[in-house]
Amino acid sequence: MLQAMRASAKYIWIIIVILFIGGFLLAQTSGLLGRAPVTSTTAVATVNGEDILATTWYQTTQNLEQEETQRSNQSISLDQRQRLMDQAYDQLVSDALLRQEYRRRGITVTDDEILQAARFSPPPQLMQAPDLQTDGQFDPAKYQRFLQSPLAKQQGLLYQLEQYYRTEIPKEKLFDQVVTDVYVSDEQSWRRFQDLHDSAQVTFVGFEPDRIQDSAVRVSDDEIRAYYDTHKKLFERPGMAKVSILIIPRAVTSADSAAVRAHALALRARILGGEKFEDVAKAESADSSTGVNGGALGKGVKGRFVPTFEAAAYALKPGEISQPVLTPFGYHLIRLDERKGDTLTLHHILLRIQQSDSAATRTDRRADSLARIAASSDQPGKFDQAARELHIPILRSPVVEGNALTINGQFIPSVGPWAFQGTRPGETSELFDAEDGYYLARLDSLTPGGLQSIDQVKGDIRAYLTRQKKLDALIPQARNFAKVAAASSLESAAKLMNLQPITTKYFTRVTGVQDLVQAPEAVGAAYTLPLHTVSEPIRGTGMVVVERVDNRIPANRTAFESQKETLRQQALNQLRRQKINEFLTNLKAVAKIDDRRKQVEASARTSVAQ
Repeated sequence: MLQAMRASAKYIWIIIVILFIGGFLLAQTSGLLGRAPVTSTTAVATVNGEDILATTWYQTTQNLEQEETQRSNQSISLDQRQRLMDQAYDQLVSDALLRQEYRRRGITVTDDEILQAARFSPPPQLMQAPDLQTDGQFDPAKYQRFLQSPLAKQQGLLYQLEQYYRTEIPKEKLFDQVVTDVYVSDEQSWRRFQDLHDSAQVTFVGFEPDRIQDSAVRVSDDEIRAYYDTHKKLFERPGMAKVSILIIPRAVTSADSAAVRAHALALRARILGGEKFEDVAKAESADSSTGVNGGALGKGVKGRFVPTFEAAAYALKPGEISQPVLTPFGYHLIRLDERKGDTLTLHHILLRIQQSDSAATRTDRRADSLARIAASSDQPGKFDQAARELHIPILRSPVVEGNALTINGQFIPSVGPWAFQGTRPGETSELFDAEDGYYLARLDSLTPGGLQSIDQVKGDIRAYLTRQKKLDALIPQARNFAKVAAASSLESAAKLMNLQPITTKYFTRVTGVQDLVQAPEAVGAAYTLPLHTVSEPIRGTGMVVVERVDNRIPANRTAFESQKETLRQQALNQLRRQKINEFLTNLKAVAKIDDRRKQVEASARTSVAQ
């Protein structure tokens, strides 16, 4: 079987070569690659001395883009592309670190292990494939027949399975080693249960920093310098830009909505007339992720869908097809397949509400005019000229590097990443084409990101240290109050000192309570202090608290015992995931990683510009 896997490799390599050429051409035309600076040996990063090639990064990004495009059936915006480039980079760095750790620990994978895994442990994607299921459940017999079929070889599945397990089996072995000492005793399970179910109620008085004037505390320049030097990571800031935006929306009218609804009714009539719902969904549904499976949404409980969709679905009888249901996504036809309690099994067909052909043509012509006047111009006045001639209002907004741009709650695609991709102030973008309209941007100003100087952040540091010193200065006041309250009562001491006591609602160690958000230490203290006793001052992150525990309700031990094994397994799984995540985080933290993405992309842009 392993030979069969490898024999099918030629089909995979043909696909890879095609994808690589396509990715390379895309990169060339989109400015990702330059002719001279970025070559087949250019490293986008080094991880403990191991190079990650820029071409590998671009190709991995291209593969992710292709998957995203197939899933959404929409073109990729610059925001999405930037996210996928970051995802590809993180994936490649993680892969390099894992390979190095396998070598260090002597972890390998044998051919027999691959064969056994391929036969009896199919990947989740295959287990979910409709053609390998019977009555909605994965069918091992169908899977075994498919593995032996010529089709599996022709489609390159066998080779893909080999590559998948050569990656996954060593990872599984490594993670098994990492979590080998994870154990949850009955007592640990009980303490976790207590954290979730013990509840307490307290009355407290909070002493806030505003009780002390700024002039009463002094922060020296030496203290500011010391804090800056030991907390420099806090003062790294992303780039900031200011942009102007012109928008030509794809305005949808009531007539457009009515036309889509009429189309939905026509599809419903076809299905009621004998056509299969699944065939119509494959041909017509705008939901590409479910359309390929005949519109199958699987099983879902209440709260899974938007309210209007859910209300219509729960009103159906099994086998019934709804009238067109309007949601923010468009019009849906819903078929209820099965209902068990609050769990529904559904199919649907989605039709998006879009402009009519004539309206879309007018919008496209207007966008063409906008692009002709100002797109990709280095003359700022062209942007203003386009706004005047086409009577488009200019929107202005700041944008933070790495963040999506929104104006008045509206997402503006592609502009955010474009502003930080080597664009110079005064330049105008290309015309960005999105599902809801066309966008053109001008970069008005740009402030590069990086470590802020001490002069830039001195005021913030002084304010923070001043607040901390005020909290320290409040301790004597709070201690004096606690003595008075202990001799009488917390309420009478508060009245005597013109303070306001607050009684909280019941809270657990996990949930905490909003009243004590500035003093989370007081939440923990509520479970150790004696009942009805006034505490000593508790210094929080934002105030000093003196509290009294009014009541505590312990967790129910009987309830715990009845579900102990389930809770232990849940805790075990959580601790394993936590330990693996901590291991991967530490692996990256101690690695020597030289991230050259900005230099590589800058070189590529320079080459293209030349």
